[in-house]
Amino acid sequence: MFKRFLATALCSAVVVSGFSHIQKVDAGPPSHSNAKVDNVIYMIPDGYSASYATNYRIYKGEDPVLDSMLVGMMKTNSADNWVTDSAAAGTAMATGVKTNNGMVSVTPDGEPLETILQAAGDAGKSTGLVATSTITHATPAVFGSHVESRGSEADIALQLANEIDVLLGGGKANFLPKSEGGNQEERHLIDEAIENGYQFVETREELLALNGQADKVLGLFATGAMAPELDRDVTEEPSLAEMTKAAIDTLSKEKDGFFLMVEGSQIDWAGHAHDAAWAMKDTEAFEEAVKEALEFAKNDRKTLVVVAGDHDTGGMSVGGYDEYLAKADILHDVTATGNYMASELHADRSNAKDVLSTYANIELTAEEEERIQTAPANQVAFVINTIISERAYVGWSSTAHTGVDVPLYAHGPSSDLFNGLLDNTDLPQRMAEAMKIDFAQ
Repeated sequence: MFKRFLATALCSAVVVSGFSHIQKVDAGPPSHSNAKVDNVIYMIPDGYSASYATNYRIYKGEDPVLDSMLVGMMKTNSADNWVTDSAAAGTAMATGVKTNNGMVSVTPDGEPLETILQAAGDAGKSTGLVATSTITHATPAVFGSHVESRGSEADIALQLANEIDVLLGGGKANFLPKSEGGNQEERHLIDEAIENGYQFVETREELLALNGQADKVLGLFATGAMAPELDRDVTEEPSLAEMTKAAIDTLSKEKDGFFLMVEGSQIDWAGHAHDAAWAMKDTEAFEEAVKEALEFAKNDRKTLVVVAGDHDTGGMSVGGYDEYLAKADILHDVTATGNYMASELHADRSNAKDVLSTYANIELTAEEEERIQTAPANQVAFVINTIISERAYVGWSSTAHTGVDVPLYAHGPSSDLFNGLLDNTDLPQRMAEAMKIDFAQ
């Protein structure tokens, strides 16, 4: 598989109820069993750190399922920066080698690196990627492509198409012929996938109708990124949990096992936007996906589930604004993203009070109303998010990433391999050890 990917890389260089039915899952302590692991489900809540975990516990009002899976912490720096981006962080988590920010599964010198997904494929396992971003975005891309710039999404699509058994996410535009410009060959990658035996689906209804019967699935549910969980009810898109279950149902038919990566992509985007409600709602959606993975793992008993954010986004705090308070639970009253609320404002923003009352259950003060009305056009959503964060006492220190260590979670046989303080490069190596497959750069 890696050799096919490398060849493609060289040539191309010139997802009824929206949530899972599972209600309560306790993963229990890590297993010290060294029995062979047939399947690995690698789950990445992008941008998720300890502060997100604590705020989500307050938001939920009880211990999240991840609490029972905590086994350690993980370092996140890249090869050239103490503060990583998603491409470099994902590369380390997929290949066991650090690279520079912006690079996708290549060394700092541009040499392709084998990924743990490709090694699993070479060992006869089925493989899959699930994300709520474009499926060609940095984190999913690092598991199956090799480019020097994460922005080369059309080239990434060429390398992912027809090589990975299940691809579910957004990014349909990157799989279609380009009318002009760019490096992508004039190929209709969706038609090629169908010719190669993939079931192609574009809506939640079509995905659920598969019911695990397809052998290979390409699901592209949006032209670009999928909708935030807060706004998904006005789309025909599946939830992250539904995509995760569909991927497991398809991949688990392989007798030699499978490797699946699932990304909660938009927790990170919410952090960049300081949208605390979006962050908590997409964390909730990610937790539902984790429950699907755990339900399968508990029944299967040969599946290792590993969960780790790739970095922190936004420098979120629990409490803030010079007060001893934390009220993330009030974010349940927020029913839309800041971006959506901004889009509902009149040109003069005279209806700001009505919009915030309707979508956030907030009665704006005169000072808050003025902040919204006087904000630059490109900052209106950010000001709305800031006001909501202040009400919830969710603090922020940056609109970028930070370099803090992040929590590491695991369940299933060999989960004790992930105990302690690890580097992000350790994770794929230990997954290979658990699966007893060859994986060495």
